[in-house]
Amino acid sequence: MIEPTGTLVERDPGVDLVVSRYFSAPPEDVWDSITDSRRTALWFGHWQGEGRTGGEIVVTLTAEDGAPTSHLRVAACDPPRRLELVMRDEHGSWDLELLVEPVDSGASLSLVHHLADRAGLAEIGPGWEFYLDRLAASRVDGPLPDFADYYPALTEYYGAL
Repeated sequence: MIEPTGTLVERDPGVDLVVSRYFSAPPEDVWDSITDSRRTALWFGHWQGEGRTGGEIVVTLTAEDGAPTSHLRVAACDPPRRLELVMRDEHGSWDLELLVEPVDSGASLSLVHHLADRAGLAEIGPGWEFYLDRLAASRVDGPLPDFADYYPALTEYYGAL
């Protein structure tokens, strides 16, 4: 079974879901994995548009059935440390931050999903675990994980946060 890593941080108003991974790579290389369209296509989706603060991009979600698209606004882009995105799709609007920090001889990546409340955590958390494990696998040319290993297996953990 997959071990969940997400934590919840209270803020006023709302909560932040934080899911992190460590990579034995320089922060700049991890940054490229989350910002270079050729590399994001390997684990999340191919994107087109203006990848800069204030820019709009459209991502084709390659791991989702039917490869739907999502529209994102780049709210902040501070290479190679911080990327803030606002994603809009049929499920609503999601405010996300990706934070890359040097740690020892590598880098940590924290995905922070800013939420108004705890509603939907049981579904959201397993999805981010899945995507960050896809990122890790793509970086070493490993086999990509199967979403069925994450959902519904991790729903109890995330629903209880």
